[in-house]
Amino acid sequence: MEYKYDKETDILSIKLSKEKPDFGEQKENIITHYNKNGKPIEIEILDASKTTVKIVEAVLGGKHNISTTKSH
Repeated sequence: MEYKYDKETDILSIKLSKEKPDFGEQKENIITHYNKNGKPIEIEILDASKTTVKIVEAVLGGKHNISTTKSH
């Protein structure tokens, strides 16, 4: 698995396989690319800095104090 975050476009790409995708589906800010058998190959998260926080909040069951900035 490989991932890449492009700060300029705020897109997080997660490659699950080295296969080439055959098609993709977009649901809100998440695009999932699949191979011809329907296996997920890559996931792109648009507006990643905001979308990933929403995903974590949903997993944790509500709003928590999650910061999107780095602390020093």
